[in-house]
Amino acid sequence: MAAGMPAPIDSIDIPIQGMTCASCVGRVEKAIRSVEGVAAANVNLATERAYVEFAPSEANPAAVADAIRAAGYEPFENTIELKIDGMTCASCVNRVEKALGRVPGVENASVNLATERASIRYLGNADIVDRLIGAVEQTGYEAKPVQRVDGQADGEREARATEIAGLWRSVLIAAILTLPVFALEMGSHFIPAVHDWVMGTLGHSNSWYLQFALTTLVLFGPGLRFFRKGVPALLRASPDMNSLVVLGTSAAYAYSVVATFLPGLLPEGMDNVYYEAAAVIVTLILLGRYLEAKAKGRTSEAIKRLVGLQAKTARVVRDGEAQEIPLDQVLAGDLVQVRPGERIPVDGEVVEGSSFVDESMITGEPVPVQKSQGREVVGGTINRTGSFTFRATRIGADTVLAQIIRMVEQAQGSKLPIQALVDKVTAWFVPAVMAAAFLTFLVWLVLGPDPALTFALVNAVAVLIIACPCAMGLATPTSIIIGTGRAAELGVLFRQGEALQSLKEVGVVALDKTGTLTQGRPELTDFVAASGFSEAETLRLVAAVETRSEHPIAQAIAAAAERRGLDLPSTDSFEAVPGFGVSAMVEGRKVDVGADRFMTKLGLTVSTFADSAARLGAEGKSPLYAAIDGKLAAIVAVADPIKPSTPEAVAALHALGLKVALITGDNRKTAEAIAKRIGIDEVAAEVLPDGKVAVVKRLRQSHGKIAFVGDGINDAPALAEADIGIAIGTGTDIAIESADVVLMSGDVRGVVNAIALSKATIRNIQQNLFWAFAYNVLLIPVAAGVLYPVNGTLLSPIFAAGAMALSSVFVLGNALRLRRFKAPIASAQAAPHTQTVEGVA
Repeated sequence: MAAGMPAPIDSIDIPIQGMTCASCVGRVEKAIRSVEGVAAANVNLATERAYVEFAPSEANPAAVADAIRAAGYEPFENTIELKIDGMTCASCVNRVEKALGRVPGVENASVNLATERASIRYLGNADIVDRLIGAVEQTGYEAKPVQRVDGQADGEREARATEIAGLWRSVLIAAILTLPVFALEMGSHFIPAVHDWVMGTLGHSNSWYLQFALTTLVLFGPGLRFFRKGVPALLRASPDMNSLVVLGTSAAYAYSVVATFLPGLLPEGMDNVYYEAAAVIVTLILLGRYLEAKAKGRTSEAIKRLVGLQAKTARVVRDGEAQEIPLDQVLAGDLVQVRPGERIPVDGEVVEGSSFVDESMITGEPVPVQKSQGREVVGGTINRTGSFTFRATRIGADTVLAQIIRMVEQAQGSKLPIQALVDKVTAWFVPAVMAAAFLTFLVWLVLGPDPALTFALVNAVAVLIIACPCAMGLATPTSIIIGTGRAAELGVLFRQGEALQSLKEVGVVALDKTGTLTQGRPELTDFVAASGFSEAETLRLVAAVETRSEHPIAQAIAAAAERRGLDLPSTDSFEAVPGFGVSAMVEGRKVDVGADRFMTKLGLTVSTFADSAARLGAEGKSPLYAAIDGKLAAIVAVADPIKPSTPEAVAALHALGLKVALITGDNRKTAEAIAKRIGIDEVAAEVLPDGKVAVVKRLRQSHGKIAFVGDGINDAPALAEADIGIAIGTGTDIAIESADVVLMSGDVRGVVNAIALSKATIRNIQQNLFWAFAYNVLLIPVAAGVLYPVNGTLLSPIFAAGAMALSSVFVLGNALRLRRFKAPIASAQAAPHTQTVEGVA
């Protein structure tokens, strides 16, 4: 795959710790957008990252970090050390520090002249390291990292692992402390033997004192995390999920404390305790948080697998000797040795040796590809058989694998249009829930049966606890993360997350011909020898003549002969006749190759091959003829063969109910012949690059949203104009940078898989959103007690807490089903290089 577009230098993405629900997302986005110089901010709950774009020359990451902290959350910072060569004085230090400080994402840079090292504290991805090195080099010095550039990813993984381990400890401690409280209170209510035992041993008061002590330890031990986040949020008048938990558990706990120690303040007969509700609520919500954290970790496994494809070390030739060095120390231009079974460390060009390389992780093709001198190799692919040496051409963030990872990360962090509704709802959701709980309390206090205060308290707490903005916040991003990750595993890269939603809505798929539907290079497709001539011998002589010509058709004939292992003799008296053909003497025999008019000029008739010529014409091929010693010897056809996967892809697109169009600059006769053979609905031929844009607009008017698939520089305008541009990954940089979706291999079946995955992902998001909204819309009224007048149903706060935890876990579990998505058609099956052709291929 060619290189993708690098991340813009005026944007960063920041890992954020402490977000728990959709309200948190809205609060962090609002805080970041309030920072001067921020052009856009997009916060993703599932990835726990903020993607921030700055106006030109106004990047201020330190201010963004301060705004995040002021909102009550913690941006994840990282540090790196660079070795700086070439500094000689204090002014050098000052110059380097200023250069590093100007890089977006850098919060602090300190340079030490004595140690020749720079210590940088930064926000954002590890690709910032390349920008840091570039900034130093622009000032006239050299820099290289002292530690691995994937340290941030390691740090984030460690932080997540620490968080999960801490949550599990909290769950265990809370459960151990809560179990006796639950057994004492609920057992006394429902099991007479337990009631008798409690009264006979502990006594009523001591039972409450013990419950008070254990519940206090639960709330202000494992449950303290809710107060640390929820109380400041309440004081800022911007409540979140933690605030709901704090209000609900505090209300139940405070009421119980009054009933335990100051019962005279309560009306007669209302001195009940709800310690078990407060303790169980905290325990269940901690369990839900733990399950969420575990599930979130699984959503980004595709990225982890991609990162795992990177080699850890490289065998580099330095000073005439091969030495094993860390991957981050490989420099462009280094000679790298690769042995059988090893993973290729970086991108490069083979200079010595040959081997077969498994490139399935890039192209999806299961058949290893032969690599010899002059061929390109891609970092992360696996060398299978031989050994070879290559020159490193792209390292670090410039490698194909690094760009793939960056593309997937950017797509995973984007928001779909469907998320706009969620953002609007969650902006007022938590305050609305608090208002509903207060209203519930008032209604039950005024209109409820005795004991009214107890009913009012229990139902208000249930409303606070059952509300789940977490599910709404996770509904969209988790599906995007898993959908785009699964797509990457199938060889489909969504460069824009929005393409996930738009792709399912297309009505027509327009395809470029050369390099998209076809192999992109001329090949010998037909060679039929005349009666009395040996096919192999005739091809040998014709190919010998064509080796003298630089015309692509001649090269295709010569290449076909070489593939068959034919020994090509030398030629004499070579002559090219412009507009007709070529002639030469081969082993004492006169060989002429050219169009039918050349044969006529030589006094030969081509009527012998009339049927073959008609067939070739119907297939859009232009036949050539060969004569040996003045006799017609063969009919030859060279064409750009259709990829074996193309007919299946077109049929699958039709099965999805889509129209398929062909847009090409080739002549109409050839284009229509190809379209007829593979079942394309509409053809636009002899179209110049600018004309492709006009055709795209016309097709959009006729069929609705359009996806255009292409691979060349001349396809870039059409890719940009289409609603969804899909670039073949084997194409040019410009085509890929103009596209919304990139197919890693040259297989058009990837288009079908991309559309199918788009439909599956959006369907998954819709399921998640339906569950999240339906859950809250239906169960909040139930918690408030609307069913009590009908059938006496009330929802215990304990069950409310369990239902709330289950809601988020359900959404995450549903999103994780996308990991099992199966492609409708295999986009990378082993296939012959060309279609079967008469006589030769």
